[in-house]
Amino acid sequence: MTPEPRTEKKRVLIFWTGNSAASQMAEGLLRHDAGEYFEVESAGTRPEAVRPEAMAVLRELGIDISQHRSKHIDELSGLQFDFIITVDDNARESCPILFGHGQKRHGDFKDPAAFAGSEEQRLDLFRRVRDDLRSYLREFALIVTSAEPGIDE
Repeated sequence: MTPEPRTEKKRVLIFWTGNSAASQMAEGLLRHDAGEYFEVESAGTRPEAVRPEAMAVLRELGIDISQHRSKHIDELSGLQFDFIITVDDNARESCPILFGHGQKRHGDFKDPAAFAGSEEQRLDLFRRVRDDLRSYLREFALIVTSAEPGIDE
């Protein structure tokens, strides 16, 4: 099946409380894998600096998020989103209803930023969360576009 030509990208907000790890990885992954279909933002209610582990594990896939910055949800007020994806239970509970009639989606992922193991253990967890996020977002993209979105393997 061939996707219909898009005249307008769907707007997606990825919401996680801290906006420092998983939501940053999700933003980078969705933009990289299906950016022709989606305009992607991420934000949180308590933004922290983007975690170096998130940058490192995406760099392993050739995705550069070094210019990303954590954003407070208030920075996006007034914007309309077609989809709001919460990526942890706390975010789902605290997600403000500020974004019009966007469809809400939820996936519950481990918070790699909260893990305090060795550097290699942290990187291993970041990789697992990255891979879980990628699978979830690829399925999301396929469902939303109802066609092969041209996602690289």
